[in-house]
Amino acid sequence: MEDCRLCESDFRFMSVIWDEEPVQSGELVKLCAKRLGWKKPTTYTTLKKLCDRGFAQNVDTVVTSLIPREQVQAYESSRFLERTFGGSLPGFLVSFLGERSLSSQEAEELKRLIDEHREP
Repeated sequence: MEDCRLCESDFRFMSVIWDEEPVQSGELVKLCAKRLGWKKPTTYTTLKKLCDRGFAQNVDTVVTSLIPREQVQAYESSRFLERTFGGSLPGFLVSFLGERSLSSQEAEELKRLIDEHREP
């Protein structure tokens, strides 16, 4: 999987783009001021950086993403699982659940997901 690593602030910025795209760059400045507390220069500096890295594009002042949110989430999840649990999904689940119990609905949903992703 290609490197889709984003720091926390870049991910929050991209979330604004993903939520609102296509978005005019002037409107993006207003959204970032409201949601992130950013000033105009911060928004444009971050936008340029993420355009240069291939995450977004700004064409005729219309900003859109080039990499879907799901691709970034999949990359980060895989990286976290590998780094923290040596790639062990069962190890992650044991740690994540701890003493917590699953509802019947949650257990059924997990079973369905496991069946969908099981190797043939």
